[in-house]
Amino acid sequence: MEQPPIHDHYDTLYDEDTRLREGLGRLELARVQEIVRRHLPADARVLDVGGATGVHAEWLLDDGHTVHLVDLLPGHVARADARLGSHERFTASVGDARALPQPDASVDAVLLLGPLYHLTDRADRLACWREALRVVVPGGVVVAMAINRFASLFDGLAQSYLFDPAFRAIVAQDLATGVHENPTGDPRWFTTAYFHRADELAAEATEAGLLVRETVGVEGMGHWIKSLASAFDDEDRREVVLDVARATEAEPSLMGLSPHLLTVATRPVG
Repeated sequence: MEQPPIHDHYDTLYDEDTRLREGLGRLELARVQEIVRRHLPADARVLDVGGATGVHAEWLLDDGHTVHLVDLLPGHVARADARLGSHERFTASVGDARALPQPDASVDAVLLLGPLYHLTDRADRLACWREALRVVVPGGVVVAMAINRFASLFDGLAQSYLFDPAFRAIVAQDLATGVHENPTGDPRWFTTAYFHRADELAAEATEAGLLVRETVGVEGMGHWIKSLASAFDDEDRREVVLDVARATEAEPSLMGLSPHLLTVATRPVG
């Protein structure tokens, strides 16, 4: 049986763990860490939905949290368990973000750092949000990441992909519908996904029944300047790049420069 595009992309073509530990992926990782940390309570029970091979679970464990990782791909779960399974506060299982096996109100925080941008149907994204709402305690935190609607446009400019008519056709559909499809199979051009507008991400959380705390841009424009990757090898220069992202994260006129968006929301109390 032919695998869905997301399975083929992550199982054979793409290593998310490596991406976040090298080059400008380190900008994304550092910013996700600081945004999530400002909302998590101490010693939280965290459900890392779509947690891949455990790149976020690793630092959450180091911070003292208990982490259960859920991912759709068995290969991801096996790799996460092989690396982190000996940790007494870590468990992992295969699962679908739209139908989690966890009991109601059983965790303090839910991370959705991948599922939403692989669900092109809005009803599926709302199901994902509602499952997060169901399993988190009242007052608990849900943090969700999305790919920005303009990400492929900016990536095409930064990487010169836009000079290829096939890529321009992909971008045109992205901008018109938010649905990213890559019929070429070129792994540089990503896999089937959904690209959000910032207000749309927050609106989904609200419709699902959550209370939105904030929506921010993650990396800022720094992600598109590839020469800045070397700045993360120097502590002082690294902080300059991070400060730019911090300064623009909540500015509505600039939020769309970030390739990724984060919405932080809570389950109502009472």
